[in-house]
Amino acid sequence: MELNFETLTTTEAAVVAGVSVDDVNRAIDRKILPENLYWTATVRTLKRDACLWIAFWFETSEWLTPDARQRMISEGSNRCPSWAELRTCQLQESRTIKVGIQDIWDEVNARLKELQNAQQMVIEDPEILSGTPVIQGTRIPVYDVASLVDEKTPMDELKELYPRLSEEQFRLASLYARARPLRGRPKRKALPESSRISVSKKHLREASMGGP
Repeated sequence: MELNFETLTTTEAAVVAGVSVDDVNRAIDRKILPENLYWTATVRTLKRDACLWIAFWFETSEWLTPDARQRMISEGSNRCPSWAELRTCQLQESRTIKVGIQDIWDEVNARLKELQNAQQMVIEDPEILSGTPVIQGTRIPVYDVASLVDEKTPMDELKELYPRLSEEQFRLASLYARARPLRGRPKRKALPESSRISVSKKHLREASMGGP
């Protein structure tokens, strides 16, 4: 599958780099990244390559100094300008210190593919729930599913609520929501119609027995 991400938002970049959104913004604000790898004019966006160098910056922090890491990022982005070339790019800090970034590249590229899978799984159709993002082939809002996953709902309960979804779809729903978080106050989750009665009965039973 050809990856089509050329630019990413800060939340997407955080998912792909395996760091927090604050870390992504820190890499920009502290000039850790070369200026040609991001834009800040209106909304902050980053090139795909920036995700690799952000991951490199944080994953090598215990054994390379900040100056060394920044020199290597500058060297690598200049010498290996394409995404494919970066995988085999060899960085040299001195005559005795050489650093390969293939393992980091593989991890970042895998997360990039996962993000693409997540975004391809979700559609927005004005004729389906007024354009609410839903999982393709269903009328299930992806953010409702993601919220339950992020609350550590057991998989057997998730499958009971949404029997049409696979474990991979549950995982990708959570990934999608992290990469594209809802703005403003989170909406209240809507449980599937088939589960509302059983959930209510469970709560009544627990209350009658003095449960939580």
